[in-house]
Amino acid sequence: MRDCLDDLDASRIGHGVRAAEDPRLLAQLAERQVTCEVCPSSNVALGVYEKAADVPLRTLFDAGVPMALGADDPLLFGSRLAAQYELVRRHHGFTDAELAELARQSVRGSAAPVDVRDKLLSGIDDWLAS
Repeated sequence: MRDCLDDLDASRIGHGVRAAEDPRLLAQLAERQVTCEVCPSSNVALGVYEKAADVPLRTLFDAGVPMALGADDPLLFGSRLAAQYELVRRHHGFTDAELAELARQSVRGSAAPVDVRDKLLSGIDDWLAS
């Protein structure tokens, strides 16, 4: 991961959840606002972590590392994106406001055109306000 940051100036890292194990890397990701794609269900299914509560989502979030929750390969893992948000709420205690921020981070870290990002961000704000 560090090579991707240092040599390629990456702005997004796939499956970057294990960055939580390295405080220096965690700080670097937060400082540069590099979005880490995190797929909790596949992390458990693949044995990266034993259970959903072990995936260090709170560590990444609290350190200021932007994340994009993903379902990874839904056909292989049977996961859906909405279920990933529910997992984060249930196992990591994220509030509605924190879930909304997590969704915003995903949108801000995307390669979508600005008008699409703006519309998505507005939708997130509407969801939170409802």
